[in-house]
Amino acid sequence: MRKLAASALALGLAFGTAAQAEGPNKLVTILTAPEAQTQLMAMVLTMNAMATGAQAEMLLCGPAADIALKEAPESATAGQPPKGASPQGLMKMMMEKNGLKVQVCAIYLPGKGADASILIDGVTAAAPDAMGAAIVADDTSVMSF
Repeated sequence: MRKLAASALALGLAFGTAAQAEGPNKLVTILTAPEAQTQLMAMVLTMNAMATGAQAEMLLCGPAADIALKEAPESATAGQPPKGASPQGLMKMMMEKNGLKVQVCAIYLPGKGADASILIDGVTAAAPDAMGAAIVADDTSVMSF
């Protein structure tokens, strides 16, 4: 019995290691929530996933896409407890330091009657086909807020 358990454990570890060796995990964070605390938590969790090696990208839709505006609402730029970080500030930091790809939903800019010039540098409009493919890609986790 002990040999069987040890063999099963060894086999599980071998397969677990093989799966991890195939490539980095991918994360797509989809953020639509209007609340600053929820937006910040989405940023914090994405940042921590990237710190463990995940390749992450973020899709901002609806009221959450306002985080990506050059003239963002105060809720996106005001510091939140406990460390005084803001949703937009943390997002910008991840973009600059970790290469986080940030996109707004394809219908966000047309819905505002605006073009990409209102977005902070580095944020683009998502292509629905590419985003759909990213969401269903192998080894991808999706977090939605």
